[in-house]
Amino acid sequence: MTRVTTRMGHAIWGAAAWAVFVVACLGVIVGLAVVPGLDRRRRVARGGCRLVFRLAGIPLQVTGLKHLPPGPCIVVSNHASYLDGVIMMAALPARFSYVIKREMTQVPMANFLLRRVGSEFVEREQSSQGSRDARRILQQAGVGNSLVFFPEGTFREEPGLRRFRQGAFNAARRGEVPVVPAAILGSRAMLRAHTWLPQPGRLEVHILPPVETKHGATAPEIAAQCRAIMLPVLGEPDLDR
Repeated sequence: MTRVTTRMGHAIWGAAAWAVFVVACLGVIVGLAVVPGLDRRRRVARGGCRLVFRLAGIPLQVTGLKHLPPGPCIVVSNHASYLDGVIMMAALPARFSYVIKREMTQVPMANFLLRRVGSEFVEREQSSQGSRDARRILQQAGVGNSLVFFPEGTFREEPGLRRFRQGAFNAARRGEVPVVPAAILGSRAMLRAHTWLPQPGRLEVHILPPVETKHGATAPEIAAQCRAIMLPVLGEPDLDR
């Protein structure tokens, strides 16, 4: 009986959390449609993301913001849930662009929101389009824009840090900007792959010490350094072995 009651409580909470998310998204869409200027729109989006967690009663703890350099950088984070982009937008300052898989352009609400805050879309499957996307991202890094990547590219239900794609680290080398590893904790348990009803819990984002790229390190070497910093904080298996 207790188990059934707990499941019912979680289902009610999950439905309420989705209702909060939808209402907040509608408000953010209106804001992004009328607010001029990319910087202002990013602040609107960040405020909307933070409001979602606050109204849903989801604790979001962010540590290590002092590790973000004042100038351009690239943040790389683990990817465990559809919530991760919303989490990072709530956690980080509004100056970042997000590198998102192009499939998200097929989701009308997400497509509008992401384009209005200056997100960069990348193709994972088609090699020709993927090459053009990579060149565009490298140019963004080269002119000093700060970017957020999820270098695993996708996520699965099983815990663990998957193999990193090299785009983020090549972009960092091209732009000669530091790479800042970040670890998201709690999102996999809150909204697992192949599920749509979130579970109650708490979220943590740990911004970790940056890895410099100006000393001749290759992209795989930079990626390995980032993994070594992230894994002890995540407490999950290394799936790249």
